Amino acid sequence: MSATMKAAVYYGPQDVRIDEVPRPALTDPHAMVVRVRATSICGSDLHIWRGTLDGIMKRGSSRLGHELSGEVVEVGSAVGAFKPGDRVTMAYSASCGECYMCRVGQTAHCLTTQKAVYGFGTAFGDLNGCQAEYLLIPFADAHAMKVAPGLSDEQALTLSCNLPSAVIANRLADLQPGESLAVVGLGPTGLMSLELALKRGPGLVFAFDPVPYRRAYAQKTYGVTSLSPDEQGLQQVKEATDGRGVDKVIEVVGTPASLQLSLDLARPGGTIAAIGVFPDNQFNLNLADVFLRDLSLHMNGFANVQPFMWEAQRLILTGVIDPSRLFSHRFRLDEVSDAFRIFNNKEQEVLKVLIAP
Repeated sequence: MSATMKAAVYYGPQDVRIDEVPRPALTDPHAMVVRVRATSICGSDLHIWRGTLDGIMKRGSSRLGHELSGEVVEVGSAVGAFKPGDRVTMAYSASCGECYMCRVGQTAHCLTTQKAVYGFGTAFGDLNGCQAEYLLIPFADAHAMKVAPGLSDEQALTLSCNLPSAVIANRLADLQPGESLAVVGLGPTGLMSLELALKRGPGLVFAFDPVPYRRAYAQKTYGVTSLSPDEQGLQQVKEATDGRGVDKVIEVVGTPASLQLSLDLARPGGTIAAIGVFPDNQFNLNLADVFLRDLSLHMNGFANVQPFMWEAQRLILTGVIDPSRLFSHRFRLDEVSDAFRIFNNKEQEVLKVLIAP
């Protein structure tokens, strides 16, 4: 077997290349090596591609990708849950399963790994990434999971990040039957959040996104009112709710504008579940407004997905949701630069991409 492999490496804003790098080798008993069957690009990865997070990336060194459908090829002596040949996925953040934060369910804040995230630069552990032929998974028993027989690679990929995040968003919003809802952001995680929310029996439902084909997809597929995230869209919601605003908001973008829209949409006493990744340093958050309107604001962009991976898989297995239909484009690993460009620029009506080594 070759001592090297192909992997996506960050070289700067909008500059991702496929390099020949050392193939991962086991150095710790709790780790395992996985052959990547398929991977994808998360919306949070676009912050890296655009250069927003350039300061935490080593140009020419940092790997990319944190969504996995893989097959185990080698396990360390302390790994008990997996064996070669098992199909697996893993949580986007590496966690040990034993520290205080892991025990209380805050796996993204693991004290052992120090908030390590696959393919997310030096500030988050400088781990290898899934956009490669092979992946090293430390603390494998703690945050990897077997993929149930019959699940496609597309379905398995969503278990690393997207679908558990959508589960968390719905838990935080705590949407009750008959309540009104606005979903801000119709990327893959936003669409999954919307689909799960519709299972809860809401009343009025509004979906916001600046991209026309995403709005059209949400309206056609789910029958919701799709609006542009502007003053006109906000006023339509106000008129439909007798000036109050909606009971619950799920935000899945991560910009000052999307957070402000969410605050403007919520009625007094309403709840906002903001699970977008917010890389900006400053926001015009008016605490007096939040206080006077008794708003509940949950910020959960650094989502603790590991405790919800099993539940997310169960949703697929029981037919509650099938995220595979969101995969609109397929690419080879050596086409990863094109995949980033098309996904970022919203070309060809892309919804979600699959990348196969």
